[in-house]
Amino acid sequence: MDRIKRLSTEILNEYQDKFGTDFSSNKQFLNEVSIIRSKGLKNKIAGYITKILQRKQKFEDQKQELIEKEKKEMETNEPVTEPVTEPVTEPVTEPVTENISKEIINDDDSKDAS
Repeated sequence: MDRIKRLSTEILNEYQDKFGTDFSSNKQFLNEVSIIRSKGLKNKIAGYITKILQRKQKFEDQKQELIEKEKKEMETNEPVTEPVTEPVTEPVTEPVTENISKEIINDDDSKDAS
């Protein structure tokens, strides 16, 4: 595990309630909690913490949507589905082929022979 991930998880384990999904506020709180002299390292750690918390928030939102959808299904006793649209397909056309009879070909051959 590289040092940014390791440092970020250590800080998050101690101060998880203090951090949020906003990068600038996370960076300010990181200044208060730790002493990191390198601006680049501080930004990377704050960015990684923000990324982790945004992923958690997105997961929780999706989970809540599923719970609400299931509640609606239970209330109405009907599955809640989104409308399905059929893809538009063009009719298949057969390629035009010409029927050439053998008699016509034979007639042409006989004229060439004379």
